[in-house]
Amino acid sequence: MGWYHLFYQYNPDSAVWGNITWGHAVSRDLIHWFYLPFAMVPDQWYDTNGVWTGSATLLPDGQIMMLYTGDTNDSVQVQNLAYPANLSDPLLIDWIKYPGNPVLVPPTGIETDEFRDPTTGWVGPDGKWRITIGSRINETIGVSLVYQTTNFTTYELLEGFLHAVPGTGMWECVDFYPVAINGSQGLDTSANGPDIKHVLKASLDNTKVDYYALGTYDPVTDRWTPDNPKEDVGIGLRVDYGRYYASKTFYDQYKKRRILWGWINETDTEEDDLEKGWASVQTIPRAVLFDNKTGTNLLQWPVEEIESLRLNSTDFEEVLVEPGSVVPLDIGMAAQLDIFVEFETELISDSVVEEYGCSGGAVDRSSLGPFGILAIADQTLSELTPVFFRPVNSTDGTLKTYFCADETRSSKALDVFKQVYGSTVPVLEDEKLGMRVLVDHSIVESFAQGGRTVITSRIYPTEAIYGAARLFLFNNATSVNVKATLKIWELNSAFIRPFPFVDSN
Repeated sequence: MGWYHLFYQYNPDSAVWGNITWGHAVSRDLIHWFYLPFAMVPDQWYDTNGVWTGSATLLPDGQIMMLYTGDTNDSVQVQNLAYPANLSDPLLIDWIKYPGNPVLVPPTGIETDEFRDPTTGWVGPDGKWRITIGSRINETIGVSLVYQTTNFTTYELLEGFLHAVPGTGMWECVDFYPVAINGSQGLDTSANGPDIKHVLKASLDNTKVDYYALGTYDPVTDRWTPDNPKEDVGIGLRVDYGRYYASKTFYDQYKKRRILWGWINETDTEEDDLEKGWASVQTIPRAVLFDNKTGTNLLQWPVEEIESLRLNSTDFEEVLVEPGSVVPLDIGMAAQLDIFVEFETELISDSVVEEYGCSGGAVDRSSLGPFGILAIADQTLSELTPVFFRPVNSTDGTLKTYFCADETRSSKALDVFKQVYGSTVPVLEDEKLGMRVLVDHSIVESFAQGGRTVITSRIYPTEAIYGAARLFLFNNATSVNVKATLKIWELNSAFIRPFPFVDSN
């Protein structure tokens, strides 16, 4: 009925984890949000220790089935069913917990505290619904269990697993969905066929990192097989190489797209969170597609609605950035930006074979990099967050390109976790190096090569704030000149506020 719904884990009593309740917010455009009353609170024996992660499944007749993990009075993780009290209410304010909860308890051989986060359901060729739930066996093997159901109240556990990967530990927040091999649209979760691959994604509890892999799903055996076993779930591609966890997708049936939500947790201390009175944010929602140019990865891109926040724009054509130099970009306020930049390099001295990556950060000079932008920087560069490319002539004779974000000088605050993030990014022969960067005060979301590699940074500047925030280009390579062409929009603020209920009195 025109509203997007976000349910999220929330502690109404504190800015640290505990008393987990389901907050509820709605939006018409995924950008501006209204808070609603809590959807569910931990008030039953089967969820008294928390209403944890869940997923909604929209049935063909319009019903909504919400499965969620509850932590019981004995600290056992169980799966529960809830549904809207009134389907004609577009805000879905009131929720009913199924009287027969829990609908699933940990099966034999699964630890009682390692059984959580049911997915959205999908329909197989036999007309039965499937869901998958994350777990582990033998403490080290990450697994996704598969259940079948016809009514969402009774379930049959299938033999074996949808998939399992040794050495990856507990899988949380498993996500499983199809992508079109040759298409510009997302797919309903139940879609399957010859021109479709399936994405399996897991959040690894041990490392707090989200991984995904592309593969093939057999709906008869309910097994998923990775395209590349060397890049299996938990050992290959990350959803995001920065501060990012517990992501989840849904299918937007009206705009025919798959939308990815991700959680950015804090990188300061719990004491700081308690002092400021809140913790954690969501990323800008991203549309997800299969990258049919490489055939080996997904593309993530900010939803088009972010463009509604754009204000004035500034263009720069072929700005020369010489080795070892920093070039200021005079755009005024630089705390909220949407930045597109393409780089061309010109070799001015011999490059050498090197084995560099992201780990040395932006100060670690190599022949072909690093070069990029300095976001959330102050005028004196006492604080800055470089987002950069580093092409490398590898010892195996190939040219690799790394895409990185360096937080080590992002803040003068001492009790903040600051890291260098990044990975390689595929760059095809006819492509320029391009990045899009969304800057929002203390968040920097960076997308390389159309979204093949993505990095989210959570930073806490003390100098480069509000009107003092600036944007620069930099080139710390030793052997190349860099020319940068940019289009930069200043962004307006999104509103996030309580829903304007009209008082009937």
